[in-house]
Amino acid sequence: MHYLIGDLQGCCDAFERLLAEIGFSPSRDTLHVLGDLVNRGPDSLGALQTLQRLGSAGQFLLGNHDLHLLAVSVGGRKPHRGDTLDAILAHPQREALLHWLRHQGKLADTAHGWLLVHAGVVPQWDVATTLALAAEVEAVLRGPGMADFLHVMYGNDPARWDDTLTGARRWRMVLNVLTRIRYCTADGTLEFATKDGSGVAPAGHHAWFDVPGRATAGVPIAFGHWSTLGLQSRPDLLALDTGCVWGGALTAVRVDGGRREVIQVRCDQAAVPG
Repeated sequence: MHYLIGDLQGCCDAFERLLAEIGFSPSRDTLHVLGDLVNRGPDSLGALQTLQRLGSAGQFLLGNHDLHLLAVSVGGRKPHRGDTLDAILAHPQREALLHWLRHQGKLADTAHGWLLVHAGVVPQWDVATTLALAAEVEAVLRGPGMADFLHVMYGNDPARWDDTLTGARRWRMVLNVLTRIRYCTADGTLEFATKDGSGVAPAGHHAWFDVPGRATAGVPIAFGHWSTLGLQSRPDLLALDTGCVWGGALTAVRVDGGRREVIQVRCDQAAVPG
């Protein structure tokens, strides 16, 4: 059986309870966590270690909080007030943990007919383009130029995809799409200020999955990142960030064999929005 799981954000206890609830067996089952393994929750280190213990049965994407951890670890970003990353950064095996995170985590993947991303895609990208661009930036994060890039990773420019982009601007744009997108225009220009649910799109913008004529229309896509959406289940869409760290739920959906089974565990509130 294969499961897709929403954002953990350091909620290790909820993750372990969810694994128990579904009776997860690494010898029989596989899972994908859709990014944001760490941060804001009470046990980011434990969340990583629990996932690591699953071996090849536990696959995962990198989300914006995971990239933040990597940037902080090389001095490319200052810690935020609400971060819960100290136990990882102070751990005697931190370099091994961070190496595992960089080398095992993907920025996009496929499983059982689903395209998996942390946040979303722009309307111009089809599945092949999405996977190719993700692999391009994964190679940077795993290569000798990783630290240099993490120092310049952040920023909202460029805001629109252009295939002629090169170097750090190109990689930043790819990451901003795959790990940050919520709303965009029909031409794929990103809007970062609005975090509310998709019913309140800014003027001239759409939730990325509602852009008319997007290249991935009809392709089943699963994503996390957008907790104010809550659980969304359409024939070709799964939104799985159900706000565990905010006191919501941690959600898994079984997607193999043509079935779609939702399993949830309730979460204690570990952080306050804002």
